[in-house]
Amino acid sequence: MPNSASAADRRARGASLAALTVATFCFVTTDNLPVGLLPLIAKDLHTSLSTVGLLVTWYGLTVAVVSVPLTRATRHIPRRRLLSALLTVFVLASILSALAPNYQLLLAGRVATALAHAVFWAVAVVTAAELFPPQVRGRVVAVVFGASSVATVIGVPAGTWLGQQSTWRVAFLALTGLGLIALVIITALLPDAPAGEGHASAATSPDARRYAVLLVATALSVTGLSTASTYTVLYITQVNGFTSQAIGPLLFLRGAAGVAALAGGGLLLDRRPRAAMILPTGLLALALFGLYVCGTSRLVAAVLLALFGAAMMLMITAMANRVLFVAPGRTDVAAAAQSAVFNASVAAGALIGALLLPARGVHSTALAAAVLVSAAFAFLALESRIADRGKAFPDFQTADHRDDIVSS
Repeated sequence: MPNSASAADRRARGASLAALTVATFCFVTTDNLPVGLLPLIAKDLHTSLSTVGLLVTWYGLTVAVVSVPLTRATRHIPRRRLLSALLTVFVLASILSALAPNYQLLLAGRVATALAHAVFWAVAVVTAAELFPPQVRGRVVAVVFGASSVATVIGVPAGTWLGQQSTWRVAFLALTGLGLIALVIITALLPDAPAGEGHASAATSPDARRYAVLLVATALSVTGLSTASTYTVLYITQVNGFTSQAIGPLLFLRGAAGVAALAGGGLLLDRRPRAAMILPTGLLALALFGLYVCGTSRLVAAVLLALFGAAMMLMITAMANRVLFVAPGRTDVAAAAQSAVFNASVAAGALIGALLLPARGVHSTALAAAVLVSAAFAFLALESRIADRGKAFPDFQTADHRDDIVSS
């Protein structure tokens, strides 16, 4: 009987991890899906392309603004109950989005989804990590974040294709179905542990100064990423000289490289978590500088785009994993703060690119991105020195104080 119970417990934990991964896929795909369905939504709802594009903008801004306050407000709710509620909101909001007769109701559905996304992103990684021993934490985080890359490589293109074959509403209904499956599994199988008592609820080596360095590096690197990524299609055609037919395969190459990096990078996250963060940040800066200098060579550009994708996904995952090591309070609140910085940085990068485009051309976006990511690399490489020089600042030791510094 003990062996049978243990086997059942392992199956439940494995199924719960799979459900969290599917839910992550759903949220990330939903976030970006309007990009591929812009013309269909605009035509159906009799509105402009730019207005539909704001669905993505408002989604990101909502996540950035509410992540920390909502996570703090829900931090005492047991995780199974909280995640079930968040996925219920996702399912209902996705149905509203799919059936919306006008733009206003579609926007309302998007904002409701973003509210659930803000809290989900803060607790999903911590919850997944607590399902398994600390020794495999990095691999678990890589699995969850792998869903983000798969959402970009497969989810958005598949949703776009599905919308083109039928209507854009069918694409949202398909995600609703996947979200409902994840909801049922989490409600039935996720262990109902009290919030804040698992081994991943508090960092292994809490340090407010190192966490501050992480937030600065996140802001710099993600702003750089967004500056380059927002205008990738223009860069591929105008600088690299590829035809429009090559856009899809090249974007797939970049995304597939990210999936491959996470498939092989989980062990590195466990054994060398800091190196797993610094190395891809340096490689990402190198790829961006390379695209700026050697962009006219199509073969080199294709290789650099693959390096870009691999380094990008490993860096983002490693930074999220780092929160579990240095968060100065509850890891879910710290993850929410990082998520807020992440989403605000995406908006900032898009703005920088928009300012550079008419003034310096799309070629300049790669250089600006490379400089920003290089600055992030420098902060991460000098983390120990920066932390040691910050001894003059208070070292918050109690959980309450550490939560306050994260939320400020």
